[in-house]
Amino acid sequence: MNLPNKLTILRVIMIPFFIVFLLVPITPYDKWIALTIFIIASLTDLLDGKIARKYNLVTNFGKFMDPLADKLLVCSALICLIELGKIPAWMVIVIIAREFIISGFRLVASDSGVVIAASYWGKFKTTFQMAAVCLLIVDIAVLQVLTQIILWIAVILTVVSLVDYLAKNKEVMKDYK
Repeated sequence: MNLPNKLTILRVIMIPFFIVFLLVPITPYDKWIALTIFIIASLTDLLDGKIARKYNLVTNFGKFMDPLADKLLVCSALICLIELGKIPAWMVIVIIAREFIISGFRLVASDSGVVIAASYWGKFKTTFQMAAVCLLIVDIAVLQVLTQIILWIAVILTVVSLVDYLAKNKEVMKDYK
């Protein structure tokens, strides 16, 4: 178990704590604690990938769990934000549907022995989704317009990254007609 994999596991462990502080009123600072946990968890995503590549610590576990941990973190946050009335459900459905489609596509590709790497569109999508979540948690009136812009960019990048992903890897589906 190397450091990048430990960071990925830490990110998954942080999710329930994030959810509790976001949804359960415990202290007057709940949203700030939730935001801090979310930011730290998001930074572990950046850090584990950089460490794994720099020190050649890329593992099959990391290839599988890192994107799964990201999806769990972002999707958990978005679902909680629906509960709090801060984001429309349809936007979250679009984002989660994309994740299911890509995950299914990766499974089909792996059956053919093909490993599909994340694209820059996917990385941009994740960055904007995480930024949108942070802004939605903070919920400061002065930032409402910026929050909506970032949220719309995140949804648009979600769709663009899906189309790009499917277009670049359409040959994977040829064997499954």
